Amino acid sequence: MDNKDKKLDVNLENEGIKKDETEPKTQNIKDDNNAQTDDASIMKSAEELGAMDVDELMEQYDLETGKLRKLTGTVAKIIAIVAILMSAFHLFTAYHGTLLAMKQRSLHLIFAFTLGFALFPGSEKSSKTKIQILDWLLIIVSVVVWGYIFFNVEEIALKGGRMTTFDMVMGVLSVLLTLEVTRRAVGPELPIVTIIFLLFAYFGRSLPGVFAHRGFNITRIVSHMYMTTEGIMGTPLGVSSTFVFMFILFGSFLDKTGVGEFFIDFAYALTGSTKSGPAMTSVLSSGLMGSISGSSVANTVTTGAFTIPLMKSVGYKPHYAGAVEATASTGGQIMPPVMGAAAFIMADFTGFPYISIVKAAIIPAVLYYIAVGTMVHLEACKLGLKGMPRNSLPKVSKILAKQGYLTLPLIAIIFMLIKQYPPTLAALVGIVIGVVVALVASLVKKDGSFTPKDIIGAMEAGAKSAVGVACACACAGMIVGVVTLTGFGLKIAEVIVLIAQGKLIPTLLLTMVASIILGMGLPTTAKYIVLATMAVPAITKLGVNLMSAHLFILYFGVVADVTPPVALAAYAGAGIAGSNSMKTGVQAFKLAIGAFIIPYIFVINPHLIMVDSVVGTTVNWLPVTAALPTIATALIGTVCLAGTVEAYLFGKLRAWQRVILVVAAFGLLDPKLLTDAIGLGALVLTFVTQKVLNKKEQQTA
Repeated sequence: MDNKDKKLDVNLENEGIKKDETEPKTQNIKDDNNAQTDDASIMKSAEELGAMDVDELMEQYDLETGKLRKLTGTVAKIIAIVAILMSAFHLFTAYHGTLLAMKQRSLHLIFAFTLGFALFPGSEKSSKTKIQILDWLLIIVSVVVWGYIFFNVEEIALKGGRMTTFDMVMGVLSVLLTLEVTRRAVGPELPIVTIIFLLFAYFGRSLPGVFAHRGFNITRIVSHMYMTTEGIMGTPLGVSSTFVFMFILFGSFLDKTGVGEFFIDFAYALTGSTKSGPAMTSVLSSGLMGSISGSSVANTVTTGAFTIPLMKSVGYKPHYAGAVEATASTGGQIMPPVMGAAAFIMADFTGFPYISIVKAAIIPAVLYYIAVGTMVHLEACKLGLKGMPRNSLPKVSKILAKQGYLTLPLIAIIFMLIKQYPPTLAALVGIVIGVVVALVASLVKKDGSFTPKDIIGAMEAGAKSAVGVACACACAGMIVGVVTLTGFGLKIAEVIVLIAQGKLIPTLLLTMVASIILGMGLPTTAKYIVLATMAVPAITKLGVNLMSAHLFILYFGVVADVTPPVALAAYAGAGIAGSNSMKTGVQAFKLAIGAFIIPYIFVINPHLIMVDSVVGTTVNWLPVTAALPTIATALIGTVCLAGTVEAYLFGKLRAWQRVILVVAAFGLLDPKLLTDAIGLGALVLTFVTQKVLNKKEQQTA
């Protein structure tokens, strides 16, 4: 669905839902014997169930795109041209090859900072409809500061870190500009953390104990941040200016082709008739859309505007409906093939090929969605709900025949990543294929569904969506720069291991807490960068392989979006559902429980991610034949975990049966012969006791 639509009408037509009803009766949905509606009536009917202000929800809950100014007139056209030129530059370098690192990154920053200061107001009192004089001044200074790097790369390299007075002025301005544009685009948390790190670099001699270091003067710090690829223009920005931007642009093009609606239609046709009906539709469609969008909040708002009212209409409570959508949308960041921007940064940080990260991530991601899907199905069983009548749903075959071509870009990208083509080239090919098939389909159908104007719109929207990521990566680059300059990463690793007394589980618990706390205020890319720099060394110090360690911190950085007290995706879901925010957040946390347990399992036993061992950046994979039993038991364990949370499996669970079932869940999730045997035994015991007790209850009733 396109976020530009101010109002997104959610429609539903069924015999049990009457015009102007805001809370349709569940029983009418269950009585489906006489349903004779057309295949697509539910999706396209004219009866209005509700209308959601997508822009308003995005503004309230999305950290990176929610505060954009709504410019008009000539200024809006100028900024649109800048955004289009930014996309054109990245498309050009994706095809012809990137420029020298500092040239590529400095030009990326010129575009990003220009858009950042133009589109994001400086304060609540600043104009939301026009660019002010101070903003224009900051844009001009940004162009000068980063233009100086772009045109003088060779001269700067020959200086070897020595700075003239002019260099020093430019360097100080670069730091201040980065802090300010990040504050506007992302929020104050990341700049505050960055300032603390910069002060740490300067006052090192005055710090106590393990935090003490030699200290560095302002000239050295500024030089490191501005004139090298170890600071602002470090690895995070390098990934942002290549892989990340291209995949954000790819997502923007897919959005214009209508792939979001296709995912919802396809998921609804496939799952609408199940007991959990619309809730299962939410899980499947949000997983599909989230795997390419990379934003928990944006995905919650766009797909949730349809799925949440639909869930409420069949009997799910408002807070539960909002939680389901938020949990499903959040999981998109750990679902291949794209996995959000953090996966590309992970590939650059670790040296693993991107496809290796995708391969390792696939089983835990599938388990996450199976856990969520199972829980919503068990909730439907508890409530006695029924799905939509099959003859009232659109047919899968018809949807695939009509819109299946929209998946061709995704298929192309997956194929190219498997063949280990560069990710930037894969994204470029995906964009080209998406544009070609959309244009051809539009011409064949003669419906004007995709035109050259949409291409320009996608380029503009893609660049604007990338601003927050670019600014966050630039700011986080300074944190990484301080860590490399002072050796703080190794020191903090020693502190974590010391506090945990050299034990793995306490170390993982500390890392998890740090990940969630950081995740409350930072976007996924920024929190991953910080934790990869500081927490991963602590985990690997205790013998955990590099792949498992990085996936561990990524998981907990992601699930912060559904972890109270600051669960932004859950609060966005609550905004659509009209439910209590905290209640929705708590429910989302329960639904996402798999993401809190599975990472511990694959750290302790990496067979769950099909990894046998890791030597340097070479992954020795577990053979498929050896992985299948692991996958099978993990799937059963995931279902047991879902049953434990919902207090329902083969029927309602008593408290002591839930204890037995949680033993089954953990036993089966841990891929070892002994634990699997214990887990299966506990599951059989649960099944037998439920059958026996349920039979007795029926006899005495």
